[in-house]
Amino acid sequence: MAPSTSSTSKRTLYRLTGVAPTVDAMFEVLDPARLEAVGAELHFPEGWLGVPALLVTGSFEQPVASWCGEISRTTGCEVSRPVNRSAGLLMLAVDGEVYAIGYDQGFRLVPDRVKDRRFGLSFVIRRVDPAQIRDLVAHTPGGGRTDITLVPGGTPVWSLGVQEHAQIVRRLGGQLDGVQLTIGQDSRTKISSVEGGTGLRMRLGVDAADLVADIRAIARVLRDEAPSPALEFVEHIVPIKDDDLVTRLEERLDDMLGEKPDGRIAVAVPSDHWGDYAAAQAFATKVNRSEAYFTEDFSLEYVLNRARVHRAGTRFAALRDGTVTLYSHTRAAKDDVIWTSHLVRWVEAQVTLGARRFFLLDGQWYEIGAAYLEAIRSQVERLITGTPSVDLPAWGLGDTERKYNESVPDLRPGYVCFDRDNVRTALHRGNGVEICDLLSPDDVLVMVKRAKGSDALSHLFGQAVVAVQTLLHSPDAMDGFARKVATARPGRALAEGFRPSKVTFAILLKKGIDLTADTLFPFSQVTLVQTAKILEAWGVAVEVTGIQAATVIPSRAGIRHLAA
Repeated sequence: MAPSTSSTSKRTLYRLTGVAPTVDAMFEVLDPARLEAVGAELHFPEGWLGVPALLVTGSFEQPVASWCGEISRTTGCEVSRPVNRSAGLLMLAVDGEVYAIGYDQGFRLVPDRVKDRRFGLSFVIRRVDPAQIRDLVAHTPGGGRTDITLVPGGTPVWSLGVQEHAQIVRRLGGQLDGVQLTIGQDSRTKISSVEGGTGLRMRLGVDAADLVADIRAIARVLRDEAPSPALEFVEHIVPIKDDDLVTRLEERLDDMLGEKPDGRIAVAVPSDHWGDYAAAQAFATKVNRSEAYFTEDFSLEYVLNRARVHRAGTRFAALRDGTVTLYSHTRAAKDDVIWTSHLVRWVEAQVTLGARRFFLLDGQWYEIGAAYLEAIRSQVERLITGTPSVDLPAWGLGDTERKYNESVPDLRPGYVCFDRDNVRTALHRGNGVEICDLLSPDDVLVMVKRAKGSDALSHLFGQAVVAVQTLLHSPDAMDGFARKVATARPGRALAEGFRPSKVTFAILLKKGIDLTADTLFPFSQVTLVQTAKILEAWGVAVEVTGIQAATVIPSRAGIRHLAA
């Protein structure tokens, strides 16, 4: 018996901008030269899909593969093999929006200028599980640096060390979290992965009705849902839409292109074509009407030299209108073309206007630093939890920190107090290292502080970093701490191979006010976020919880506290 055909297939979906939801408009945006290159045949499946649709099919044909001549010279054997890659492109309009799906090489027929560059990423940050991130690409302005992280098994986003206010996330992938799609019809527990950047790569319905329903479900998520709190920082850095500001930035960059290079202009590979860049063996760069300049890799030096000889006011236009063509072979023949794009997509630039800093990336302008406060606040709100993993009693306002810590094991069985019970190492010979104030029954390191100002919390956060780092890298410290736990908690020693997995900062603010992102001292918010990034990068989760102040009531014996 033949295996049943799957009801879904992994495809990349694009959303197109500036394209009217009609078949004629879809056809008009396609490049006639590319259609001719594939020997395009047009189909109109509107009746089958129930929405306006255009299907283009064809193939990229090459009579003799580029490697044949080389292998003949190497072996003396005459070899002649053709190359034929199929291409299919489905364009369809659903509820007024135009989408495109490429099959095999069909994605190359979708013009870059009409792609919604944030479409896939916008969906992913709303529907991926932040604790199961498998793929992240983030770009740091300055120097053209792109960090690519792959974690096949999945990891929490906060362990990846993304600088939320200083990096642009260009692609994100992970485990799909609870959206009604065709992939979930067979089994509600079925897990599906999703990757989002310019396009959205995921399993989509194959049957016409299922595909249209999946696209509607995706659009509904984008329209009605807010980003996951742990991932909303991705949208804090957004492209600049102010046309007047963009004009000023382009004029400033035009001036910079006439100056001696100083590192503010760098190379940045277009985000949706890393695979093409890796496969390319030759690059042809054209600036304005110059002849194509062929190199083995993209040459920024050539681009800057060419732009500098242009008249002021025309340099940025030369950058914007120039082209870069990638070839699969060093001979750079017509049949070897992989992809052609505008030159501006290959250039990253930093521009300042007064105290404000901007950068050009992938042909779009962004502002650096404008999202700083939003990013900090977002992370603080994530870290402060109303449902902590630890259960701590209320704190009598008249009690010292030492007295409170020593009282916890009596009020909460299973907790151990290590306040000032330090571990000594070869590096910390004097007073040693305080690993934690309290150890919870499930071995969470609890750092406790009564804080009247940011100085006390800075000390607390620094203590956590030193403690965790010491346990992770000093066998003597780990052995010493394990012995202390075994003595204090007979029969419940630390597991062999123990390493800290979570730190909880338990804080009582002045006068016992509730701990929130609004009440935490501003400087402490910045320090907390920096501390969390360090610990999470080491694989240690971080949470912050406020300790309640005990209610004070009079009694015949005097003043007593009601412990929570």
